[in-house]
Amino acid sequence: MVYDFKELGTFGAKELRKRGADFGDLFFERRITFSGKCEENRIENLSYGIEVGVGIRFVKNFKTFYGFTNKLTEASIKEVIERLSAAAQREYEVTLDFTEKEPRYNEIVEGFDLSVPVEEKVELLKRANEKARSYGDRIKQVTVVLRDQLQEVCIVNTDGKIVEDVRPRVVFYTLVVASDGVELQTGYEPVGHLGDYSLFKEITPEEIASKAAERALKMLKAKPAPAGTFTVIISSDAGGTMIHEAVGHGLEADLANQGLSVYSGKLGEKVASELVTVVDDGFMKGKYGSSGYDDEGTPTGKNVLIENGILKGYMYDLLEAMKSGNGLPTGNGRRQSYKHVPIPRMTNTYIAPGETDPKEIIADTKEGILVVKMGGGQVNTVNGDFIFEVSEGYLIENGEVTEPIRGVSLIGNGPRVLQEIDAVGNDLGFSIGTCGKDGQGVPVSDGLPTIRIPKITVGGTR
Repeated sequence: MVYDFKELGTFGAKELRKRGADFGDLFFERRITFSGKCEENRIENLSYGIEVGVGIRFVKNFKTFYGFTNKLTEASIKEVIERLSAAAQREYEVTLDFTEKEPRYNEIVEGFDLSVPVEEKVELLKRANEKARSYGDRIKQVTVVLRDQLQEVCIVNTDGKIVEDVRPRVVFYTLVVASDGVELQTGYEPVGHLGDYSLFKEITPEEIASKAAERALKMLKAKPAPAGTFTVIISSDAGGTMIHEAVGHGLEADLANQGLSVYSGKLGEKVASELVTVVDDGFMKGKYGSSGYDDEGTPTGKNVLIENGILKGYMYDLLEAMKSGNGLPTGNGRRQSYKHVPIPRMTNTYIAPGETDPKEIIADTKEGILVVKMGGGQVNTVNGDFIFEVSEGYLIENGEVTEPIRGVSLIGNGPRVLQEIDAVGNDLGFSIGTCGKDGQGVPVSDGLPTIRIPKITVGGTR
């Protein structure tokens, strides 16, 4: 069935105004998905799906009423709006001039063709599985997952704005479990981008599988990590988990405005080393967290949050911008789907690279720990305290990387770590993930150059 999202949207926007909304919007979404997995040498869970619906937001006195439906008719949309506006009895005569914004996705999407035959998709899964298992008998379990989706959205609001965006994404990962009969260790390597299957022209399934298998095997022969206070160097290959969790969430405007962030009320203050600049940029070509517009129709772009250590701004959606009085959303209003209300979220968040060669940072470190891959973690956004696991780490002795260590965890405080960073590399690496907040998950990228933290607590087993 073909739907005219623009026509339904203009009808709905007029209904929202007619029923007294201070602001409202309609988020139409069509999402086509594929998922496949190879596990225990078997191809399984091949699935396709399509979902179509609209989420409708009615804002009155800064209070949000939200509803959604997968019945895309004027009658269904009107029914949802009537329920949302039940508390507002007056109806108004409405005249709205609608302006359609130019699409921006062509500038950042790396290919749109997801119509790859299922046989070719299965072959990608098999190739990674075979490569990982080629590393020998110590490889006990291999899981390979491939997902793609094409998300098409149309956003119409009561300010007369009409925006369309197209977001193809491909994700591929390999998880390997290795054992020597005593210890079990895992290796995990994900890749993904805003684009199509051209992803595999940049990196092959075999390369992804090799990284996962080699990581599991390295950690299998690693020594238990020491515990104590150490100098820690985090490699640009480690992924930006720390910047995302320990810093990024605290710079989202809803948390900051409610006093639920350690960065609340600190605009213009020094919150990090002068070597540190933190950026969120939703308009980076091919990056997993990118889109032409956010999920409220605001153009995405580069937002400098911390510049040379000084807190410059937060990430806003439309509602938080209205509440703050500055009226300037930053393109960070995001939602998981049409069933969810938009909230301030990160897109592609990173520490900007510095000027120092990463090799010089290691050579200049007499003793310490090198983090090559971060794992999961937890953070308290109110005070900034965090704990993160390390998936791959090494000792640094006399300025050289020596033996691998396992069981490493980093324990500290985000703002304190930012203040203490004393070296920033001239490299920059990104990792992908799904960011969870308020029960919603959205695709993000996190980036980091090589950084050095002079003193941080390391949890180990010896």
